[in-house]
Amino acid sequence: MSQRVVIIGAVALGPKAACRFKRLEPDSEVIMIDENEIISYGGCGIPYYVSGDVSEAKELQSTTFHMIRDEFFFREAKGVQVRTRTRALSIDPSAKQVLVLDLEKNHKDLLHYDKLVLSTGSRPWKPRLPGVNLPGVYAISGLEEAMQLKEQISMGSVGKAVIVGAGLIGLEMSEALTDLWGIETSVVEIAPQVLPGFVSPDMARMAQNILEANNVLLYTGEQVLEIQGSEKVQRVKTSQRVLEADMVILAAGVRPNSELAREAGLEISPHGAIVVDKQMRTSDKNIFAGGDCVQIENLVTGRPGYFPMGSMANRQGRVIGTNLAGGADEFPGAAGSFVVKIFDHALAGTGLSPETARKEGFHAFSAYVAQYDKSHFYPEKDLLYLELVVEHRTGRILGLQGLSTGGDSLKGRIDAVAAILPSKPATMDLSNLEVAYSPPFGSAMDALNNLGHVAENMLLGRNRGIGPGEFAGIWQERDKRDVVVMDCRGMDNAYPLVEKYPEKWQHVQSETLEANLDKVPRAGTLILVCNNGGRSYEAQLKLAKIGITSTLNLHGGMAMLKKWGLDI
Repeated sequence: MSQRVVIIGAVALGPKAACRFKRLEPDSEVIMIDENEIISYGGCGIPYYVSGDVSEAKELQSTTFHMIRDEFFFREAKGVQVRTRTRALSIDPSAKQVLVLDLEKNHKDLLHYDKLVLSTGSRPWKPRLPGVNLPGVYAISGLEEAMQLKEQISMGSVGKAVIVGAGLIGLEMSEALTDLWGIETSVVEIAPQVLPGFVSPDMARMAQNILEANNVLLYTGEQVLEIQGSEKVQRVKTSQRVLEADMVILAAGVRPNSELAREAGLEISPHGAIVVDKQMRTSDKNIFAGGDCVQIENLVTGRPGYFPMGSMANRQGRVIGTNLAGGADEFPGAAGSFVVKIFDHALAGTGLSPETARKEGFHAFSAYVAQYDKSHFYPEKDLLYLELVVEHRTGRILGLQGLSTGGDSLKGRIDAVAAILPSKPATMDLSNLEVAYSPPFGSAMDALNNLGHVAENMLLGRNRGIGPGEFAGIWQERDKRDVVVMDCRGMDNAYPLVEKYPEKWQHVQSETLEANLDKVPRAGTLILVCNNGGRSYEAQLKLAKIGITSTLNLHGGMAMLKKWGLDI
């Protein structure tokens, strides 16, 4: 028996659900509405359209075979009726009707449905600030606004820009403005670090170094108080300074578009997202919802989570399309994986950051590894800087974050851990994780395996150490503390620091340690360092064997410390 399905929203989830359903029930009717003119585009590609990496907006709307996904395409190729410039005003679940407004004709209409899909997405959070509605202030709510923004840049009228928020979109937009257009770009973030909630302070510090090296001005721990100007934006006033600006981009996060659902009496979460079950049904059995407007289960915490990601919306759209046709597919939830391009680096993660883990009630610690993504003898290779988040009591892996110039290599490692996170893996599962091996693609003992080893040894009390941020804090107070650094590398590496800090930086090579125990420095705390933390760990074990236990191993070694940005 044929059905009529109405879909509200036609960017990511809506088109996927519509096309999947029509394949399964070709005789059924699908009406998809959207208040904008441009539909079915890759919203996550907007920063790359602004930067010029994607030359034209239509490329974000095209298929792999170069057809534009517009009303004509969906009608002729997919059998789906699309009504653009049409706004849904209200839903009457009892009558199974949606009241819509044709924005061009200013005409209202009632659409009857057998099943309804809410793909209303999210909207950028717009702070209530003086001047927030001035010309030149953008929130990047969609492709049409991005086109306006790029047009302003192309006219050459933007010399300075301020981005409010240092999350994923904020950092992507900072690169888009600086790299191609040469705009002096400032990023203001109220949190004390970039990417708050996504990565640890150590990883954030590394990302900040890369941004600043590429002329992005970062102001963390500052609050935007006012956007100033007369006929257009001219300045941004923060809690600590005034920044000149020809353009302001609001990138301080998004909120679910759930007003229609709330007014229709559907269940809404305390955080404003639509509540759905694993089959993506709302509290009304005839209404499905997905994408940025819904909450789903966080597969690490087991609690409700919010993951506004385009990839998530597409996968959920297929589940909804199947279930509209009588199927029983389920979307289990997500661990929360991400990857962001920061100039020539990639920063990626999955699961919980250390701070988020602690907020969720986990007693967590971090393990670090700095290792090549390919065999050390292979000529072309990139360092991976990885941080594993582990629960103390159980050894359960809670998350993984990493940074590298080898973006594909990094993403592959993150994806591998993302795949096993829902199974609540422990450190031993990572130590023994099977990955494909060949020298041009990895090491015989992969960086992920070694990361598991480090975490296991930390749990057993064998590898007692600190990360780069903690080392930096100790080093800055070295003259006030009974602490000495013992460099376990060869003398050619250690000499410059031994010469510069003879009282605080001394040398005993790990491989000859047992023959030179009389040269081991005596201090309340002995910090052992090498290039990546492996040789210094071996030295720690040798010293423990003879009763010297007041040692700390610098995890990730000098490689991680250099990336962190400590200039010694």
